[in-house]
Amino acid sequence: MPSTLPPLPALLETLRDHHLEQWTAALEQAALSMRRAELGERFEQELALVLAASDYVAEQLRRDPELAWRLLADERLWRPLAEGELRSLLQQALGDVATEEQLAQVLRRFRQWQQVRIIWRDVLKLAPLQETTRDLSDMADACIDEAYQWLYGQCCSSLGEPRSRDGVPQHMVVLGMGKLGAVELNLSSDIDLIFAYPEAGETGGGRRSLSNQEFFIRLGQKLIKALDAPTVDGFVFRVDMRLRPYGDSGALVFSFDALEQYYQSQGRDWERYAMIKARVVAGDQQAGAELLAMLRPFVYRRYLDFAAIDALRNLKQMIQREVQRKGLQDNVKLGSGGIREVEFIGQAFQLIHGGRDRSLQQRPILGVLHTLGANGYLPEAAVQELAQAYCFLRDTEHALQAVDDRQTQMLPIDAQGQARIAWMLGFADWDAFRARLDA
Repeated sequence: MPSTLPPLPALLETLRDHHLEQWTAALEQAALSMRRAELGERFEQELALVLAASDYVAEQLRRDPELAWRLLADERLWRPLAEGELRSLLQQALGDVATEEQLAQVLRRFRQWQQVRIIWRDVLKLAPLQETTRDLSDMADACIDEAYQWLYGQCCSSLGEPRSRDGVPQHMVVLGMGKLGAVELNLSSDIDLIFAYPEAGETGGGRRSLSNQEFFIRLGQKLIKALDAPTVDGFVFRVDMRLRPYGDSGALVFSFDALEQYYQSQGRDWERYAMIKARVVAGDQQAGAELLAMLRPFVYRRYLDFAAIDALRNLKQMIQREVQRKGLQDNVKLGSGGIREVEFIGQAFQLIHGGRDRSLQQRPILGVLHTLGANGYLPEAAVQELAQAYCFLRDTEHALQAVDDRQTQMLPIDAQGQARIAWMLGFADWDAFRARLDA
């Protein structure tokens, strides 16, 4: 049993008992009651705790009681996944997919299975923060890339194969931005993507030829639908494409040359800030590495970039005004002293010094903070304080989102919600949790 969690508050015992009754009824309805002993004592003890924390886990087990056995297969609930294991599981699940509807269903059910496993390990402190964010990011990478590869084959069959002017087959490059790019995804995060392709050309082998851009726009639309469209099984990830050039009014997909030209001539400071975390998450990895190398001079200037300070100051003031306007002071991401502020500190140093100090050209914020301390940009004590605050805030964010798989960073105002969050973070009550948070 996890020793880091305090005793369950009385307010949550009632909730736990309610969810356990519904779980027992679901097993009976699915004719699985006789097999319940197979799950074992450890599973039952942990289940009682997880159900007190997460309505989402309760709902998934109620809808699909056999999920319990899938969670325990190969002890995946109680150990970190090996590298590539998550993608291998998805590939197995996609083995018999023949239609886009089946693709959507398999992706969504796979996501539910993994989401329950990740929440379980996070709530019970079986996984550290970095494992949780890595698993979530790996799941996103696998879902995006496997969906892309399947859809690419379908589009080539119906539209022809996209080729360069020299006849070389072309693949799309999918850049993950923000927390996905940094392998820091949270439990209920949007994914920010940018689509690109290497060069102009036409499709060959189809009924009629299309430009590469037209081919990849159609493919990109199908990929977004496969991940984002709500069905009876929910969604895989909400997809946000607004970080691409010109935002919603821009083309869905750009050639490498068009991207390079845009960023050199029109790229703004907030786009440099965003591009720090860009990572190839799907499609052609080799071509994607070439694209990121092309864009690096835009992100990291060779000279000490003090002009970036004014731009960052303006961006920060704009965010602070938005926080005050929307009443987001109790938002652990955007509020004063929140996650965004820790990231801001690290990325400001990256933009100013990253062109001359290549050790700052990295994505995860904890690695950046460590480098800032090791290289003398910040006192070690400040780095430790920032890193500890960041981890505490991210754990709080995950606790908030584990409740019902909802994209929220707002602290609860109801007694049950407050009791849940305080308990999941290891505090005896809300006041003790709040005192630590306010510090």
